[in-house]
Amino acid sequence: MSASPPLSEFDGRLILVTGAAQGIGAATALRLGASGARLALFDRDGDALSHTLAQLQAAGVRAQAWTVDLADAAATRAAIAEVEQDGGAIEHLAHVAGVLRTGALLDGADALADWDACMAVNARALVGIAQALAPAMARRRRGSIVVVGSNAASAPRIGMAAYAASKAAASQYLRCLALELAPHGVRCNLVSPGSTDTPMQRAFAADEAARNAILGGDAARFRLGIPLGRIAAAEDVAEAVCFLLSERARHITLHDLRVDGGATLDA
Repeated sequence: MSASPPLSEFDGRLILVTGAAQGIGAATALRLGASGARLALFDRDGDALSHTLAQLQAAGVRAQAWTVDLADAAATRAAIAEVEQDGGAIEHLAHVAGVLRTGALLDGADALADWDACMAVNARALVGIAQALAPAMARRRRGSIVVVGSNAASAPRIGMAAYAASKAAASQYLRCLALELAPHGVRCNLVSPGSTDTPMQRAFAADEAARNAILGGDAARFRLGIPLGRIAAAEDVAEAVCFLLSERARHITLHDLRVDGGATLDA
């Protein structure tokens, strides 16, 4: 994978980036913009999304933003229709939006609320956006979809059952979608980060001791460490997303690219 994709790699192509307000989504939008893409940005946090949009526009990137709750399938379809009415066909999707809820499985009402929140955003929203975009990609016989999942989809985590299960659901859904779309020339792949320096991660591991436990592992929580000895930057994940969206990955589909410093030992 090239560390620096060609500046014109996505020249003029319209790409939808969800979860673009911050973290991996914002880093992905900035990387795609630097490679010539036109961008449609979705996030439910309108204030933070406007900051990403301002960064892109200051760099001369053609971009627009929509405040959308992706858990609302009807609102998602309406926003996509508006994007395509104004800008033409969406050729690629980088689906980065996600939420993290933590807590013990047996915490009653809290556990159920966490389950519903994670499933709504991390899993069900993917189904809604795929149904809105994929049929047109199949008819055009071109396009690519990359979903940012998590290495928690394949490795159990204490206190993260709802998150891990929702990411596993999204992963298997995307792999099934990839099989259906492959005969139509549309590729679907996953990027599965581990611990990444984003606002979500900093809320989960707020101090140096917690970060050191992530790097070194925690036997009491049955958690392996990170062999490369660093927490990823959002840009590390964005690079993987852009690669899989691009023609450089034209013969890759159904793939799950781990960007976790070896934390899951390729489980």
